[in-house]
Amino acid sequence: HQVGVNLRRVTPRRPPVFATDRRLVFAHRGGALRAPENTMPAIDNGIALGADGLEIDVQLSADGIPVVIHDRTLDRTTDRTGPVQGLTAAELARVDAGFHFQIDGAFPFRGQGIGITTLDAVLAKHRDTRIIIEMKGGEPDLARAVGASVHRASAVDRICVGSFHQQSIDTIRAEHPEVVTSASQEEARWALHRSWVRWPWIGERPYAAFQVPERAGRLRVVTPSFIRQVHQEGQVLQVWVVNAPADIHRLFDWGVDGIISDVPDIAVAARDEWSRKSHQAG
Repeated sequence: HQVGVNLRRVTPRRPPVFATDRRLVFAHRGGALRAPENTMPAIDNGIALGADGLEIDVQLSADGIPVVIHDRTLDRTTDRTGPVQGLTAAELARVDAGFHFQIDGAFPFRGQGIGITTLDAVLAKHRDTRIIIEMKGGEPDLARAVGASVHRASAVDRICVGSFHQQSIDTIRAEHPEVVTSASQEEARWALHRSWVRWPWIGERPYAAFQVPERAGRLRVVTPSFIRQVHQEGQVLQVWVVNAPADIHRLFDWGVDGIISDVPDIAVAARDEWSRKSHQAG
């Protein structure tokens, strides 16, 4: 039994990055089950597979340049070890960022010259692509560098910047108020609490979107009531990480605005199937 399938959908206020009537599919780290996560080949592939946009992670190199990698260390995804911030952007470009990616026991991306890319390079190559940028740290300098990159690329209208860390979010909001941001972890927690008691929305919020998991440990985050709360407060909601077509259909039935997926080919096909059925249902 799918609770909330027939809920009245409240249309939120949409900034340009999310301005569409279509439910959006974002390639998580470029499509982390299809190519080495957060690398340019993964990013290129995610868009080639039909994703509407990208979700990527950034942090600072030793020389203060935003680079695209999730972990604070190099160990899990590259042939090197140690902190990301221990190397310059030029040095990070020379690590083997495809080293650990495995398909059926093989390592097809090893030794292919795939390094850690910069945010500037992604914004320059994919000039018409929606991108959710997740800042993987609370440093104000990270927020300043991301804001500068977005401006250099004239990308304000196609970017949403998020972070679990309130300090980096507060910095980019204060110094680059024109950049769209999503709710921090703390802001999302308060919205969830409001949904439990149906607390009325009062006043503007500093964020335009939520990117949240369906569950956080044993806590269920995404429910029909949470989606309704988000929309009534004027924001949009993307859920991560969603790979199964049945889950994608259920979440779209509930009213989520987009999903973030490791398998953009499967997610796009599931979204399109859901759209066809919804249209036929009238």
